Amino acid sequence: LERLEKDLFPFIGPLQLSVIKAPPLLPTLKRVEQRGAVETAHSLRQYAGQVFRHGIATGRSEANPVPDLRTALKPVQVRHMAAVLDADSVGKLMRDIYAYEGQPVTRAALIFSALTFQRPGNIRATEWSEVDLDAALWTIPAMKMKRTVHQKVNGRPHFVPLAPQAVKVLRELWPLTGHGKYVFPSLLGEGRCMSENTVRGALRRLGYGNDEMTPHGFRAVARTLMVEQLDVNPDVIEAQLAHGKSGPLGMAYDRAQYMQQRRDMMGKWADYLDKLRTGAE
Repeated sequence: LERLEKDLFPFIGPLQLSVIKAPPLLPTLKRVEQRGAVETAHSLRQYAGQVFRHGIATGRSEANPVPDLRTALKPVQVRHMAAVLDADSVGKLMRDIYAYEGQPVTRAALIFSALTFQRPGNIRATEWSEVDLDAALWTIPAMKMKRTVHQKVNGRPHFVPLAPQAVKVLRELWPLTGHGKYVFPSLLGEGRCMSENTVRGALRRLGYGNDEMTPHGFRAVARTLMVEQLDVNPDVIEAQLAHGKSGPLGMAYDRAQYMQQRRDMMGKWADYLDKLRTGAE
């Protein structure tokens, strides 16, 4: 909704669906592409397509111009998110994060990102109603996960066991944000969750550019070091990363959740980060 409000509504929002064709839609998407947000432009094209399909189904439009624009935008260049991947650098990163002197909610989001290594969008949109501190469990609804529409509607939630260190972060945050909906609310208020650039901006203020470390990079850090240093079963890590299994059955039929192994792994990972931060062997 934020993307639509920012990039589509101001330009084509007042128009009836029936009069919106490819010509007025394409320049609107190109405007986003020209500022370097190619992936956002493609996402907006997909969102617009959903609106038109609904419009056709409800008699508000007779055609969907979005498929005609499929090749009109630059292709998305898939790239690996930057991350520090050696133990010494991760130790320094954790020391820098714990010494962060900015907003306490932002500092908590940084630490929580390192401890849980979930997708940045899921972390910043965490709701207090999704967290059971006594059970040390964060339940992300299927609709919030990076899945197909069918999997969002029919899939199971993603369960994230929380290490004692992660529970401590949330308990300390409760007096600040527990009165609201989001664990990490927007610093500007307005009832929204934290901006997607807040954690990225904090990393930059700590001296980590986009070519060194990004919010998404915490996932690569955990994936790499847990295999190389902690000898964790890769299947357990993949389950915690919410990566769907390949093969004919796929994610929809995957019932191996490794919950106890994942709980043990999350505790081991949090302890390992503490050791790196304090310089222990």
